[in-house]
Amino acid sequence: MDAQLSHTEMNAARKILQDYDPAQHALNHLEKHNGKVETTFEDLWNEKNGQPLIQQGKSLWQVTLKVLREELCGDDGFRGQLKDYTKNPGSSPLLTGLIISLVGVATAHGLPIDPAIATVIVLYILKIGLNIFCEYTEPSVGNSAILAPGN
Repeated sequence: MDAQLSHTEMNAARKILQDYDPAQHALNHLEKHNGKVETTFEDLWNEKNGQPLIQQGKSLWQVTLKVLREELCGDDGFRGQLKDYTKNPGSSPLLTGLIISLVGVATAHGLPIDPAIATVIVLYILKIGLNIFCEYTEPSVGNSAILAPGN
């Protein structure tokens, strides 16, 4: 089952990010896919980068979550920004800053994520919480499978 944002969550994000065009683009895609995060991620990825080569048993979403978990879960800067935003959840500058920070972290580690894709990922992390994201997407001991919502 695909993680999903409600219409209320999408409308709240749209209002907070009303002046940030990449987020509006991402939210349009989220609405098109009824708030389904993985489907929206794949749609935005294909739009930006073309259809990826698919390896059997792996999804681009799963691999992206794995790479981001390795980078974000130990990143005190991102964790601090997320904490600041959760203390002031209506702050457009803080939410936009999280999105830009994610783009920077991903780009620094060779993951080509644009701001629209980063918006979807940040909204997903905000929905489930960073601690759950870090634990839930962690590979199981002795198993290389990635555990992620929807899989």
